[in-house]
Amino acid sequence: MQVFKVQGMSCGHCVRAVTQAVQALDPAAEVQVDLASGEVRVSSRLADGQVLEAIREEGYAAEVA
Repeated sequence: MQVFKVQGMSCGHCVRAVTQAVQALDPAAEVQVDLASGEVRVSSRLADGQVLEAIREEGYAAEVA
């Protein structure tokens, strides 16, 4: 399970955007978003850098937690 700290998420739209961005690269990815902590947990075959890039392309600042 990969864990990322993501800034700027505040609503259901943010959850969908991040989830869809990751799943566009790996449709089988499991994505869990915790708005309160700003953490995104991803279970995927993707490398950390690929997940970070997908999240950042949606306009969020992200880093490996």
